Amino acid sequence: MSNLKIGVVISSTRATRFGDKPAQWILDKANAHGGIDAELLDLRDFDLPFFDEAASNLWMPSSDPRAVAWQNKLAEFDGFIFVIAEYNRSITGALKNALDQSYKEWNRKPFGIVGYGTVGAARAAEHLRGIGVELQMVSTRSAVHIGGSDFFAVHPLGQQNKPFSEIEGSIGPSANDMLDQLVWWGNATKSAR
Repeated sequence: MSNLKIGVVISSTRATRFGDKPAQWILDKANAHGGIDAELLDLRDFDLPFFDEAASNLWMPSSDPRAVAWQNKLAEFDGFIFVIAEYNRSITGALKNALDQSYKEWNRKPFGIVGYGTVGAARAAEHLRGIGVELQMVSTRSAVHIGGSDFFAVHPLGQQNKPFSEIEGSIGPSANDMLDQLVWWGNATKSAR
């Protein structure tokens, strides 16, 4: 069976975001895992407008060419890994808007989560899983939560700014488990689609 094409979505668009660091880490792990060809999908690169279509693209084609370009890109993938920050106990507004800009292209595909912040984006991950259900997606059970002392060890605000290899022992096993589940669900949903 051919490798799954997995999009690693960076959900924050802020100039000072931290998301690049965990996104590159999970991208490298995914590509080394086996069964996956992963590619970064940076929301900054798509200049998505706020959702303003007459309806979801499930019901009618989108009119904004930026939304259509996003949908066409998503259609290339067999699944996704969302790298999420937690903003006020939920996902970023940029990610919610990106999720809303498409519907059909998310359907029947799995996703994993890499969350970061003081509580490892646990509350945002639960919100994302609920949105994923509505988009007819399959969430992996396992996720990576970079929180607490691990977060402050690798984040510049923690004044240590260590490389991810320093926290690999505590987050690596959950990443491997999540990737194993993503491959299983990705193969199952790909063959069913």
